[in-house]
Amino acid sequence: MSRQDKSSKGKASGRGGNNTKKRSSARGNAPFKKENTNKQSGRQNKMSGKSTASKNSSEGGIRLNKYISNSGICSRREADTYIATGLVSVNGKIINEMGYKVQLSDDVRFDGRRINPEPNVYVLLNKPKGFATTTSESKGQTVMDLIANATSVRVTPIGRLGRNATGLLFFTNDDKLKEKLSKKGMERLFHVELDKNLKADDLQKISEGLSVDGKTIEVEEISYVDNAPKKEVGLKIKHMGNSVIRTIFDHLGYNVVRVDCVTIAHLTKKDLPRGRWKILTQKEVELFSML
Repeated sequence: MSRQDKSSKGKASGRGGNNTKKRSSARGNAPFKKENTNKQSGRQNKMSGKSTASKNSSEGGIRLNKYISNSGICSRREADTYIATGLVSVNGKIINEMGYKVQLSDDVRFDGRRINPEPNVYVLLNKPKGFATTTSESKGQTVMDLIANATSVRVTPIGRLGRNATGLLFFTNDDKLKEKLSKKGMERLFHVELDKNLKADDLQKISEGLSVDGKTIEVEEISYVDNAPKKEVGLKIKHMGNSVIRTIFDHLGYNVVRVDCVTIAHLTKKDLPRGRWKILTQKEVELFSML
């Protein structure tokens, strides 16, 4: 893996890795390879205690029956029946009045399962430095600015990268996939550069799992980067936060100089220059079912 992500202006081009002389790795793993490259309000129904649509119906938004129909659950007429029988909730409250309107940002659930009237979208970004992984507009430049033209659908990032970290970041509005990955984790491979060479004993400790503040931090794999100083390592983890890498190395007395996410599950940076995004293909999306 190259120490810098090479890209050409205006063109999404990438080159695969070149395997050279191997160095030792923990657990007998192959060495890491270098690469070139509104809250809503309403009156309470005295009989049922449910929210009514009298105030809401005059506000902007989409009718609840249309929202349900657009989600692929059923027809609008059938949706009215389900609403009347109390199978639909909005932001935690059962709604059984016709004409109720909702916003796309509302939490709408049918029989307990959250639904979405928009098509599922999956975006992969090769993040540059200087952008925060957040949807908040008060944090300066964010990754949402970088994918603003990718889709009109509201997507959010899965996992995090620090403002000065670089590499792959995955976005989607697929709540089912988000829930799956939040429970099981998602393998991400990082190229980490330290301020000094990583001792073989410390590499082994990380491989076996570190106990930090009473909690064990486990990694999937760790090895020295092929054809590079031993201060550069490849680290594969399932943790979705952005601080676990620094926690690992701070605990052992190393400073992290650079972090670059090289792969996410089966996704790579091939043909995706720094700062660019792409919409995942159907095949790439389907491979998530194997996780």
